Amino acid sequence: MKHIVKWGIIGLGNIAYHFAKSLHTHDNASLIAVASKSKEKLLRFKNTFNLKSENLHDDYNKLLDNDNLDIIYIALPNSFHFEWILKGIEKKKNILVEKPAFISAKNIDLIFKHKNFQKIFFSEGYMYKYHPQIIETIKILKSGELGSPIQMQTNCGMNLIYKKNFFGFTKKKFNIEKRIFNKKLGGGVILDLGCYTSSISLMIASLNKSINKFNFKIENIKTEYQEQDIDVHSEAIINFEDKFISKVATSFTKDIGNSSVIICENGKIEIENSWNPEIGKIKITGIKKRELKFNDLINVYSSEIEHISNDIMNNKKEATYPGTKKEDIFLNTKIIDNWINDF
Repeated sequence: MKHIVKWGIIGLGNIAYHFAKSLHTHDNASLIAVASKSKEKLLRFKNTFNLKSENLHDDYNKLLDNDNLDIIYIALPNSFHFEWILKGIEKKKNILVEKPAFISAKNIDLIFKHKNFQKIFFSEGYMYKYHPQIIETIKILKSGELGSPIQMQTNCGMNLIYKKNFFGFTKKKFNIEKRIFNKKLGGGVILDLGCYTSSISLMIASLNKSINKFNFKIENIKTEYQEQDIDVHSEAIINFEDKFISKVATSFTKDIGNSSVIICENGKIEIENSWNPEIGKIKITGIKKRELKFNDLINVYSSEIEHISNDIMNNKKEATYPGTKKEDIFLNTKIIDNWINDF
């Protein structure tokens, strides 16, 4: 009989709902239990995904105590990740946590040095890595066709604050109750969107074999703030030993797009929409100039679930390619922390 990986979800916001819809379509994975403080959300998940009443928990601890689960997906607001990652590790639970895994580097040593940490699977939900356009980009870079990557520019941003009226630009209502604008919930553009740009920068830097990716500096940081000291636009340079430099930009105030351009010794790769395109497209300029389109509609959550479920079935403690390994979670957390704190 085929083994089914049994998933539980803590936190039932929009991302968790889209994740659960994708999970529900797999034959190697099944949603078994959920936990939320909201009775309305619990009922919605129960009815939508045909869950048993005994597997609906209004206490996150009860879900962690469910021995019938193979892996927990933590989809809570950013500021709650650390607490529930730690409790999950103490219960020896396999964990996928929504990005960013941590809002600060100050506590990650406690996680990574925990006696149970190497005994569990632990990964971070950067679903864009599972899109065929990213997998093909990595394949081309690894082939050596373009030489080593030496520089890139990567953007992730959109205008969520300003709108045009008859007289010009006026500011939209800045609602600090929304998670992305709430510092207490781990809001701010660097944590919410900038983490994508640092993540892909680290992934590409890792392909340059002449550098030690642990040796990085964050330079030329330019950050704009609004009410409640929330960062709403930021640009920086991530410098790996002066051998690979990534210019990153992220925004809640400007439509800067989602493109990434990777410059190599003998050419470049341009990714039109780096994060979650329905149809992906990359442009390669080198000895062979070409454009690749990925016309099949891709559900990156579904691809992520399939890969991770296979990892769990194979008793892996690290995410296999193209997933995010523990070491890169640690490093990306350090990069984001330095970027936010300007050091």
